[in-house]
Amino acid sequence: MREIIFDSVVPALSGLSNDQTDKPLLLALHGWLDNAASFLPLSKYLSQYHIVALDFAGHGKSAHRPAGAHYHLLDYVHDLHQVVEQQRWTSFTLLGHSMGGIIATLYAATFPEYIEKLITIESFGPLTKPAADAPSQLKTAIESRIANEKSDIRHPTQLETVVSARQKAGDMSRESAQLLVSRNLDLSSEPMKWKTDRKLRTTSSLRLTEPQAEAFMSAITCPVLTIMGTKGFDMMKKALSERQSMVKQLKIVTCQGGHHLHMDNPLDVAEQIIYFLEQ
Repeated sequence: MREIIFDSVVPALSGLSNDQTDKPLLLALHGWLDNAASFLPLSKYLSQYHIVALDFAGHGKSAHRPAGAHYHLLDYVHDLHQVVEQQRWTSFTLLGHSMGGIIATLYAATFPEYIEKLITIESFGPLTKPAADAPSQLKTAIESRIANEKSDIRHPTQLETVVSARQKAGDMSRESAQLLVSRNLDLSSEPMKWKTDRKLRTTSSLRLTEPQAEAFMSAITCPVLTIMGTKGFDMMKKALSERQSMVKQLKIVTCQGGHHLHMDNPLDVAEQIIYFLEQ
């Protein structure tokens, strides 16, 4: 996979591409605090597609949002559409893992005319909270921002320590953790420095309500494949159980693995993706 950059969008976004530009486009979106390297294991089995894996703003090698700006889920949909318009892509498949699956779902509902098919891995629509929780959610978010601004930036000193921590936090293989960590760190600096914007770790200022989430799910018109891990996150399984009737053309499959099964078990996941896309 080759490094790419979309520098005419704001903020500038980076990513990886397999350069199979004569093949059908598969636009891949990673999870929270992950990056485009999330799709490197899968790409080995999907050479019949033009894979473009983005780094979301603040992640991987993409630019951060400006000082004073924060990371709102819906703004990622705007970022994605900037790239789509810049590249003049008019018909493609969206593949998203976790947060990337949420953003892919929101995009497919908002711009259905662009999407041929939608594939989500360990994801089935946005996380929600009751409307009554909005005041406390906003208070917590503001307090977390203030605390974040006052705290010192802590850069790692040992790569192996960071890899071990990421492996444990994500319940993934060491090889998968190494891929993600290596792209989220500047290994050329002394000491090493995080590329990831630390503001990503602050609390979201607002969550969609369940009726809003259901409106997005119901607006999806393309065929959808949802891949869940046998040892995946319970909250993802709960969302799928409660919302699956809202999506008109839905196929659900389960593959062996945890939340990052597309990295740890890429062959099985790729086989399901190929079968779905070739139907």
